[in-house]
Amino acid sequence: MSAPTPALAELTTLRVGGAPARYVETRTEAELIAAVVAADEAGEPLLVLGGGSNVLVADAGFDGVVVRDVRSDLEVPDHSACAGITLVAAAGTAWDDVVRYAVAGDLTGVEALSGIPGSVGATPVQNVGAYGQEVAQTIAVVRVWDRGRGRVRTLPLSDLRFGYRTSVLKASMRPDPDDPRAPWGPTPRYVVLDVTFQLRKASLSRPIAYPELAAALGVAVGERAPLAQVRDAVLALRARKGMLLDPDDVDTWSAGSFFTNPVLDDDAAATLPAQAPRYAAGEGRVKTSAAWLIDHAGFAKGFGLPGPAALSTKHVLAVTNRGAAKAEDLLAVARIVRDGVQTAFGVRLDAEPVLVGVRL
Repeated sequence: MSAPTPALAELTTLRVGGAPARYVETRTEAELIAAVVAADEAGEPLLVLGGGSNVLVADAGFDGVVVRDVRSDLEVPDHSACAGITLVAAAGTAWDDVVRYAVAGDLTGVEALSGIPGSVGATPVQNVGAYGQEVAQTIAVVRVWDRGRGRVRTLPLSDLRFGYRTSVLKASMRPDPDDPRAPWGPTPRYVVLDVTFQLRKASLSRPIAYPELAAALGVAVGERAPLAQVRDAVLALRARKGMLLDPDDVDTWSAGSFFTNPVLDDDAAATLPAQAPRYAAGEGRVKTSAAWLIDHAGFAKGFGLPGPAALSTKHVLAVTNRGAAKAEDLLAVARIVRDGVQTAFGVRLDAEPVLVGVRL
């Protein structure tokens, strides 16, 4: 299980972060559980890492053990029902491999989530979503190692408490994610082992819910389109925004969207300019666009150039490493943007990536 200890800059899409005190790669579920148990019994801070696409680590590194799940297992059990197909993916599996498999097999439900970096294990933690879809719409159960009870548990959809970019898994993180010694550390109480998805057999997509995607496909919102066409359109949209990983394009050296879209109560939403986007987010709640707020607070694409850190030249939501940035360079840009939005609109943006050893 042991492997040479790399700097976390080598394992994260933001390409920053020093080395951990200890580094372990696990290739089986038993190895993953054993590594987590060993760290907990020794009182070591723990960071379980998948694709490294949603984490910003301090330049000093991580004073604990990093466990990297390198499994890539996909399984279709025999008990798939006629109304759908059950697909089980190990936590370490690259998320887009799941989407590619589903689209190739005429399985609908995740096609609009094409091109999202990272691993399967991260998707239920954040309730990953894009272009009108969320993984919560297709997840049946999540198997986890419960660090509190010291056993494997199977959490059904009803227990996962999915919300916008959150779940019971994310909520189990410690109150202060910047203190690596407080339980549970930057890895939540529940370490994802595998995720079971329930997908429907169909050659057409779920109804297209996102206007930008519908326009790209030449269909109306609510209509369906061939799965492969939806995947191609999503990948093209993400590429134009610098949201597809490309080692030769520094606009993609990011954690994707650095800020979540704010969810406001009705009174707070009423103070926004009339032209600000508004989406229903449950009774008495309104979601608005972080990108719109950033742009209209005066932060254009490329803000901060030439760097070493700057907003992407393709999308204002991405804080990017222009090639030689440190963690504090990225945070400096993010703080300026966050504070500028708060000054302009009275809305405080929250960071989407997990912050390890740093504060925004």
